[in-house]
Amino acid sequence: MKKLAIAIALAFAASGAMAQEKTIKISGFGAKTGPVRMFGVNSEAALLAAAEVINKAGGVKLADGSKAKMVVDFYDDRCNAEEGISVIRRIAGGDALVAIGPTCSNVAEPLFGILQKKVGDASDSGLQFPVFTDVAIKVGLAKISEWAFRNVPNEITMYSSVFYWLHTTRPELKTVYGGVEEDFAHSRASWHIVMKDRATANNFNVVGESKWLLADTNFATQVREMKKANADIIAISAHPFSLCGALKEMARQGVKPKVLVGLTSSSSLETLQGCAKQAQGIIIPTSFAPVTKDGKFAAQSTAKFKGAADLHSMAAWENMFILKDVMESAKITGKDVQGDRRRIRDGLAMLKTTQGLMGVTKRTDDREADKPYLFVQAKGNEWVVLHNPL
Repeated sequence: MKKLAIAIALAFAASGAMAQEKTIKISGFGAKTGPVRMFGVNSEAALLAAAEVINKAGGVKLADGSKAKMVVDFYDDRCNAEEGISVIRRIAGGDALVAIGPTCSNVAEPLFGILQKKVGDASDSGLQFPVFTDVAIKVGLAKISEWAFRNVPNEITMYSSVFYWLHTTRPELKTVYGGVEEDFAHSRASWHIVMKDRATANNFNVVGESKWLLADTNFATQVREMKKANADIIAISAHPFSLCGALKEMARQGVKPKVLVGLTSSSSLETLQGCAKQAQGIIIPTSFAPVTKDGKFAAQSTAKFKGAADLHSMAAWENMFILKDVMESAKITGKDVQGDRRRIRDGLAMLKTTQGLMGVTKRTDDREADKPYLFVQAKGNEWVVLHNPL
């Protein structure tokens, strides 16, 4: 009887301890299917790795002084706008306090459109749910809704810096030719709105452009157009899959520009895995490289969850620590789901700076980030720092 009583007491104690452990849910979402699936895979790994670090340190302090552990789940939106909207409605219908995602700008843009545009507008029935984007980078999307926030670099600033640096250090370079994934929102905007404009602003003559689709596998016609233009610089606004296809065709046709410039999102392991030989020398601006102690730790931690560190996945890592600080300063309760969502939203909106893996990130009034950045270059099977403009 005595042993039975002890066993019962221990069982009650164990169940009581389990009941006392509080959790708060953060939902990630992005593409884990299709040509850009690795961006979603890497973001999920970074979110899980960051949650593990935060939880081992005690978790998040709630308004009543107790601690809660972060719980992360992740949804695949397949880089599809309708699926992304369905996913965010599903997340908002549950107990998650905030979502991190999506991968694709063509998902983020319409998804932000179903959020309440202006906080507190009783006439607006849009979702009142905070979304903190780690990957989708098309210029200016956060302005769509006051519930939308992004921790992505400013490509206008970055490519202004790239083309200014090329103009001042390589005055013999005069002409630029573009290659662009025309059906992908980020790639299309980055060429037509950012790269082309910034090249022209820095006194380069843009002599033409070739277009293709994200899933294309034949680039012969586009590369013939490149070859005919014979530009000093070829700037390719494409993600790793089609970038590698274009680079391999360029090698086959003997197209060798004096300088090759790539898209931010292609400063990734996927590019080196797909076409390291053909990508040699390509210059890309990025908001992450493992050049600091914290950056190296984040990359190693993410690798334990089978993810690679790049400017996108490390933004997801940063988002988790930013949210921890915001939750604590906003004094979330862990009980009042909608109230806590609003507290997180308001806390994010108040931020003027955040601490990132490469230094201090400035927050803008339209809920965007002004992140530190540098230029990397493909050498061998690595991305090496070429220039730090800051």
